Amino acid sequence: MHRVATVDPDRVAIVGDGAHLTYAELAQDARGIAAFIDGCVRALPVSTDLPVVGICVRSAFVTARLVVGLEAGSTILTVVDPQWPQALQIQMIRNTRTQILLTDVPGLPDALRAAGWGGTIIPASDLDHLASAGGTPGEGAPMVDSAKDDDAPFLMLFSSGTTGTPKAFLKTRAQYLANVAVSREFLGAHPGVATFTPGPLSYSLTLYALFEGLATGGRVHVADRLDELWLTGRAREENVTRLVTVPSALHALADAAHRSPARFEGLRLIITGGAALSSATRARVTNEMPQARLVSYYGAGELGFIGDSRDGDGTRIRLYPRVEALVRDDAGHALEPGELGTLWVRSGSCTTQYLPHTTDAELSDAEGWATVHDQGSLDGRMFVFAGRRGEVVATGGHKVALAEVERAFDGMPGVGGVCAIALPHPSLGTVVGLVLEGDDLPSKRVLREWAASQLPSASVPRRWHAVPSLPRTGGGKVRRGATVQLVLSGTGATRL
Repeated sequence: MHRVATVDPDRVAIVGDGAHLTYAELAQDARGIAAFIDGCVRALPVSTDLPVVGICVRSAFVTARLVVGLEAGSTILTVVDPQWPQALQIQMIRNTRTQILLTDVPGLPDALRAAGWGGTIIPASDLDHLASAGGTPGEGAPMVDSAKDDDAPFLMLFSSGTTGTPKAFLKTRAQYLANVAVSREFLGAHPGVATFTPGPLSYSLTLYALFEGLATGGRVHVADRLDELWLTGRAREENVTRLVTVPSALHALADAAHRSPARFEGLRLIITGGAALSSATRARVTNEMPQARLVSYYGAGELGFIGDSRDGDGTRIRLYPRVEALVRDDAGHALEPGELGTLWVRSGSCTTQYLPHTTDAELSDAEGWATVHDQGSLDGRMFVFAGRRGEVVATGGHKVALAEVERAFDGMPGVGGVCAIALPHPSLGTVVGLVLEGDDLPSKRVLREWAASQLPSASVPRRWHAVPSLPRTGGGKVRRGATVQLVLSGTGATRL
């Protein structure tokens, strides 16, 4: 960012709805914010080597400014979703030991005080004052040196939360630079490219797109809400050519493109996470926007980019060149090609551990191999993804990938969102159930016949349930554990 601010200061860096900053303006803005926050850190009653500064702000554009400013300073930054329930916001702020919070969320400061949190709160409405103050509080506070230790942590992220309480972990600049190298080579991040990445920057995908765009000299367009992608004309009006978004947004995007093809005719590249991308979704997006190439990457915040898929349902993933990978069984032994087990990787983008005060889960071993317990098999440089941890279950002596069961229903008439789950059974131990979203679903007989035509007999669901809506994360991912609880509690799901 600083190089572009010097050689091309008038190049636009970030764009919000009706607002923008050039690289020179953003660099000056960041220096002021960083100096102000560093002054606040020095004023803390208890000093620490790694002070954590949180951002919980409703405007994506303001959040982007704060993120860039904090990255320029000497703190660890973390972004708390302003749309989370207040109780979860408080829990995450306290669990991550955040000491300074910038926020404009109504009621949150008072609630934090009532919960016993003793940190410093800075109203986000003071942002312009912070940026221009450039050193207050405290006269003569130094401007922050842009040269940073690449091995020092600067960012706190969280696991997705689809399988339990989010776990916190740190990223270093070196780890993010390894990701940026992948973005340049494989994901179309280049100087001057206009990337639209809508939704709160608490999504790791959206937050990374901001860093990626600025690190490669691009123009990053942000939006407060994910649905600004399909409910507004910003993609066309702002000459966006590259989109980074979650898989759950693609159906609505395709609907909007079908209604108004010209609105998205400038898009040339769509980047999305791959685990939830189905063949039918890919085909629909390609049909509605044939000029745009769809690339679904595979990875995790903890591990960085691992590989990508450019056709099919996203389960066959070509590993990136600088990623080492192996598949192990439950005892930790390496498996032969084609055998199903747990994926372990080593690369320059891998985090080595979760923060111990947020979880006791292990992330890596003594040799630097790391895992988030995704399941699948390896064949050379091709990884075949089977599911997340807990998504490959044993039933009647057979292993069943729950994600494979879900994919079988993609494109079935009358069926929208689905979630395959494992349910206890007195003789088999576990059986597969399917929870379907909606009120006007096909009959159980029709569903069972469809499943039998698409799946091995051991994978055909034995229990069928309907819910008005599936529980999801803020990024649109179905929360499998919460779905199981709906069924087991008997309060939120109807048995078919």
